[in-house]
Amino acid sequence: MLSREDFHMIKQLRQQGAHIVDIAHRIGCSERTVRRCLALPAPPTGKSVVRKPHKLDPFKAFIDQQLACQVWNAEVIFQQIKEQGYSGGRSLLRMYIQPKRVLRASKQTVRYETGPGQQLQHDWGQIRTEVAGRICSVNFAVNVLGYSRHGHVWAGPRQDAAHTYESLVQAFRYFGGVPTYVLVDNQKAAVVRHEPDGKVTFNTGFLELANHYGFIAKACRPQRPRTKGKTERMVGYVKHHFFQRYRSFDSYAHLNQLLEQWLGTCALQRTLKQFQQTPAQRFELERPHLLPLPVMDFDTRYHEIRQVSWDAYIDVRGNRYSVPAECCGQQVTIRISLDDQLTVYNIQGQEMAHHRLTDRSDGWQITQEHHISLWQEAMPVQHRSLAVYEEILR
Repeated sequence: MLSREDFHMIKQLRQQGAHIVDIAHRIGCSERTVRRCLALPAPPTGKSVVRKPHKLDPFKAFIDQQLACQVWNAEVIFQQIKEQGYSGGRSLLRMYIQPKRVLRASKQTVRYETGPGQQLQHDWGQIRTEVAGRICSVNFAVNVLGYSRHGHVWAGPRQDAAHTYESLVQAFRYFGGVPTYVLVDNQKAAVVRHEPDGKVTFNTGFLELANHYGFIAKACRPQRPRTKGKTERMVGYVKHHFFQRYRSFDSYAHLNQLLEQWLGTCALQRTLKQFQQTPAQRFELERPHLLPLPVMDFDTRYHEIRQVSWDAYIDVRGNRYSVPAECCGQQVTIRISLDDQLTVYNIQGQEMAHHRLTDRSDGWQITQEHHISLWQEAMPVQHRSLAVYEEILR
């Protein structure tokens, strides 16, 4: 005989549209029993059965509270109630949770389509592959136009702010224009925090990028990555197509060259089932709606301040690099490109020195012209008569 709890569970599941066969499977009874319960206006009042105390009973209120907070991981709940004194096993907990899973909030969502030129979705992916003869983690940024599904992929060694901004710069240049909105995940390169009132505080550098190109920054709600589902799917597409076809690369430059070739010959020509068109065909409709590119690209180089020592060197990432002697004792601005090119500027913004970053084992990097004036001041040549030596020789 079914309990009152089972009776009410059957009624609730049926009201939610569950099939009788599914209800019977969840409750652990026959379909005939389910039909009989549904026909009754109230649970049957038969002979009361004394039920033995259950090990899980003292913890059911806590379990229901966790389920109400959308914590459905049985292992997490098991560890929590175990700390509270639960001595039973995982199976009892899973049997209690299983019938309630039908009440879990649905992850179904409505597919949202944007108009031409309105939105670009940005995301990062990561995969282990071979670069320059070494297996390493390669990070690749995916930027997808919402209307056409035309995408751009750019790879780099890190997912920091400079590489995030560079990926967008490369994408805008590839598309030949800029969308109205750029939708990003909650990575620190773009989003500092979400306020309780729903307001988003964006990273200063990301806002400078947005101002330079004229787009409006948007961020997904926390724990809702499906908001940018187009680029999420593109990340998987790149992993399972491009990185299955190409397994090793000479350098990141070589990797990005192959990516751009693959985008044009494969990704851009695939048929989109929803529209029965290729991204290339839809992009022709979207291109006129993109904002024009600015005259100059956004500067994504690392920006730092250094103090020049009195021997006309600056310290950068564990090594020393020469600067002109006139900068001794002054502060200079350094900018480091993503391909390790170091440029030094004085206070007035004039370029003073240029080096390629090297390892400390390669020694200090010096340009001889920088220190000519130091040598002239430190070792003046003394001129004196040779008559004294001539007398000695006589």
